[in-house]
Parts: sequence; C-alpha cells; structure tokens
Amino acid sequence: MAGLLPHRPLLVALACWFGVAVLVVVRPGLLPVWGWGGAVLLGVALADAGLALRRGNPLTARREVRAVWPLGVAQTIGLRLAGGDGAGWVFDRPPVAFAAAARPVAFRVRGGEWTQVHYRLTPTERGEHRFDTVELRLLSPWRLWLTRHRTGETQTVRVYPDFARIAEYSLLATDNRLSQLGVLRRRRRGEGSDFQQLREYRRDDALRSIDWKATAKHRKPIVREYQDERDQRLMFLLDCGQRMRARDDALSHFDHTLNALLLLAYVALRQGDGVGLATFAHAQPRFLAPRKSLDTVQHLLDATYDLQPTPRTPDYLMAAQSLAGRLERRALIVLLTNLRDEDESSLVLALRLLGRRHGVLVANLRETALDAALARPIADFDAALGYAAAVDYRRARRRQWAMLKAQGAQVLEVAPPGLPTALVNRYWEMKRGGLL
Repeated sequence: MAGLLPHRPLLVALACWFGVAVLVVVRPGLLPVWGWGGAVLLGVALADAGLALRRGNPLTARREVRAVWPLGVAQTIGLRLAGGDGAGWVFDRPPVAFAAAARPVAFRVRGGEWTQVHYRLTPTERGEHRFDTVELRLLSPWRLWLTRHRTGETQTVRVYPDFARIAEYSLLATDNRLSQLGVLRRRRRGEGSDFQQLREYRRDDALRSIDWKATAKHRKPIVREYQDERDQRLMFLLDCGQRMRARDDALSHFDHTLNALLLLAYVALRQGDGVGLATFAHAQPRFLAPRKSLDTVQHLLDATYDLQPTPRTPDYLMAAQSLAGRLERRALIVLLTNLRDEDESSLVLALRLLGRRHGVLVANLRETALDAALARPIADFDAALGYAAAVDYRRARRRQWAMLKAQGAQVLEVAPPGLPTALVNRYWEMKRGGLL
C-alpha cells in the first residue's frame, strides 16, 4: 500500500502561502489573493496526489548481492530498477545486526529502460543475516508528493570470518611478496627434514649438503635438497568463552581469532599438513578431525561462521581431556584464548595432559588497553596509579608465561589485530625448527 509524503516544492508553496497570511494582517486588501491562492494550491496538490496514487508503482527492484561475505570487508550492493517511467529515491533495508541506516540513493528511470544504483556496506557480525524488501519514494507527476512503495524480495546472506585475507596471502605468495603482509619466511636453501631431490651445487649452498657419492659419480658437485616435513597435524583448540567477547576495535577478540585461524589453516594446508578444529566453553562444542584437503578451509568456514562467544568461563582441563581422547596421532595443538591469572591451575593440568603426546602453542590475546596504559605519559597521581597497575599486570603475565613454558608449551602473546601474521610467522619458525 502506497503512502504519501509532501515533497519540497509543496512545502515551499505552503510556506509562501503562510507568509502571505502574515501580510494579510498588515494589508487586508490581500485577503482575496490569499484565499484564491490557497484554493488553487489545494486543488493542484489534491490533483497531483490523485495522479500519483492512481499510477501506483510502475517499477520493480532487484538486489544484486553476493550470498557469502567476509567479515569486516566492505561489499558493494547493486539495486537494479526497471519497468515504467519514474524518478525519486530508493532505500535499501540492510540487516539490523549491521547497525547501518537506510541511505537514500537518487535515481531516474525512463519507460522501457533500466538503471542501477550502488552503495557500500561493511558486515560487522558473522552469521546469517536478512535484507528486507526495498523501499521506493517516487516523485508524483507534478513533483509535489512522494509516494512510498515496498518492492523486491528479502534476501539472506552469510557472513563468514575474513577469508579475503586468504586470497591476499595466496596472491602475494605467488609473487614472493609475503613480506607485505608481515609474513617472514626465512627459508634456508636445501634444508629441511624430508628429502626432496638431488641437484647441482649452487653458490651459497652449505658444504654439509653435498652428496659426495653423487658428486663422485657425476664428477661435479651435487647436493641433497630437503623440504620441510609434510603430513603433520595442526589442531586448533578454540576458546568460545566470555573473555573472547572483548572488543578493542570494530571486531571482537573472537573475530580476530577466527581470522587468524583461517589464515594459518590455509598456510598449513598448502604445506601438506592436516588441519582440524575443536571448540570449547559453549553449549555444543564442535570437532573437525584433521584433514589435508584444501576443502578443509570451506569446512572450517561452515563450522565457525555462526559461532559466537558465550558468557561461560573456559574449562581448559575438560577441553584438553576431550581433545586428547580424539587425537590418534601427534599434532601441534594451537590453543587460541584470552588468559587470566585465575586460569593457572586448570591450564597447567591441561598442558601436562596434552604435552604427553603433542606439541602445544598457546596463542593469547593481549588487550590493546594495556599497551596504551604503558605508553601514556604520567602527568598526575591518577596516571601514576594507572601506570603502576599496568606494570603489575604485565609482570603477572610474564610469570604466567614462564609457568607455561615450564610445561613445555610454546607461548605467543599479541594484540588481536596482529594475531594472523604473528601466528603464521610462529608456525614457520616451529616448522623450520622441527618442533611440529
């Protein structure tokens, strides 16, 4: 059902008519002019409204949008308008969870033709989200009114963790430009743990890599080339508890963690390692056994796109017991979490259990507020107290790291935005060091 809204020309005409009414008080002779003017304005306005309502909505709207979006990456939405002759403004109805207001976009369509308008929208929450129908505000034939119409269809989109960074990594890796992402692959020529091939000696090859039997046979220097060991296992243990709901920027700590998880999973799969996932601290923990196919990335996306942190407190020991019973082969377990001092007893027992058969890397998110408190200049007594508290908190964290390392675990602490790059760099470091 159409609704009528007065347009600017009608409002301007009404303002002028009321202005004449003020003059009538001073000059009564203008009263007939004012009366006739009002009658004409009313007649024209009613006639224009009748024409607009009789015409109805001659246009159709079709939304062109991708079905799957990466979190935090701006997307372009197209609205295709076609049908009869019409002009006005179009309002889309984006998902409520994105906290994006409907913004009017002006358009003009001539009979038998079509036009398309675009706008940008950044998804701020993972999961399934619904676009409502499109609202049109069409100009009446004499442009005194706007008629409101709803058209088009509702559409559902899925917002996944930021898989766009995987494409960026793949592109830069192809051109050997990973340093632009901050990824530092310090690969030493010919070194690794799995034999790959024999080849001629090159300058800067290590002397210990020379194969003397092959050298004697071919009568020229031949070296044995190795590659990093393949067919290893990487298992993510993802904390879905209350502390992962913290937010230092547009994304929560949990969303930053999922972005890092996906990037490292892709890197490990490209190296021939299997990747799996186990979650804890929520009602229905999820488990994906380690797999080596690149399709695993899609399985991880499907398993995490609708996963949200809960108000629960993480139980590290229970999570470790559940995971240890499911892993048949040795793996590197990457615990993604946000630790506190009160976790120490449960975490120590969990690391002891997992460390019997597996390697463990604890990746902890550091609040950016701590860095800001330590960097803030001390100007008064309150600032001094805040600085002292931050120093004490950092000292407690370092004691906790020493305790974790004593259990044989690798430790990585980083601010949430830097986690993807830092995690990939630590993976390369551990793989080159034979720690997987």
